[in-house]
Amino acid sequence: MPALEYGNGPAIAELQLFANVAGTQEPEYGPSAIQSVAKQAETTPYTELKPQDLRWEAMESTCVETQTFYLMAEDGHIGMTQVIYNNVASYSVKSATNEASIVNLTITRTAPGFQVGTNGKSFFGTDPEHPWGSMRHAFWPRCDVQGSIITKNGEINFKGRALFIHALQGMKPHHAAAKWKFCNFQSPTYAAVLMEFTTPPSYGSTVVNVGGVAQEGEIVCAGAANAGQHSQITSDPDNNWPEPGAVKFTWSGKTPNGEHVQAELEGSLGPRLDRVDVLAQVPAIVKTLVGGVVGTRPYIYQYAPKQKLELKLQVGDREVVEEGTLFSEAVFIS
Repeated sequence: MPALEYGNGPAIAELQLFANVAGTQEPEYGPSAIQSVAKQAETTPYTELKPQDLRWEAMESTCVETQTFYLMAEDGHIGMTQVIYNNVASYSVKSATNEASIVNLTITRTAPGFQVGTNGKSFFGTDPEHPWGSMRHAFWPRCDVQGSIITKNGEINFKGRALFIHALQGMKPHHAAAKWKFCNFQSPTYAAVLMEFTTPPSYGSTVVNVGGVAQEGEIVCAGAANAGQHSQITSDPDNNWPEPGAVKFTWSGKTPNGEHVQAELEGSLGPRLDRVDVLAQVPAIVKTLVGGVVGTRPYIYQYAPKQKLELKLQVGDREVVEEGTLFSEAVFIS
């Protein structure tokens, strides 16, 4: 299908409204219908977070908003705690506690938080002045963790480090992104985070990448000039998704003092920790309908290589290589 031009305003509006209500695939608006946060980053690579930047937006329109801590314990355990606000069809909010997982954690930010550009947002819509969707990520790249999580198998001491992300998908998730790459790397000195999504063809399969490198007390660099690459691909026989066997993540930017920064992390992922079939709990007929009509087959692949990987960091004329722990996700939606 050819991309719809601005002159087709009524047609775009009707098709887009139907897609919003029914959740079906959107028409092809073309890459001009996404205003990537990378445009903001051309003049403002990042801004440090203020308390108001972490307030919940709790949109009344379709959205998924989360605040997540990714935990890395000194003894090797990896965990995640998440609060989620999900509004896809109604305005009711349900909350429950899980007695099989009792959380008692104290998490302290040890480096400034950041968002790429001035507000961290990419906008979707053929009229930039009146977007119909958005995507935003805000980061605390480096945190200290004290405390534990009690599971049915016993208590896990999570003394270690954490990454915090406040994320907002201000539209139906499968309309905003077709696939994702995620990197959380923590070493004794540094933290490196990267979040990359690729839009569906309706927005030109546009790639948006945000992330940065931090150390205790300061941001080394942050912005949109990063990249994620999967290699050693194998086809998952259960769903034909291209499961990665190795990754390469790169960051490029400048320190607050104007020194050029280049960072690279590359290595084998090893056996996956988990493969999450997002629709596993829905009835088979609904799952088939979603895959056939809406065009989504969402799976999350999670990795934490047992071997330490090296972050290669160059700041001006100084070079540093430091081993650390990687947690990575590859997400395929449509």
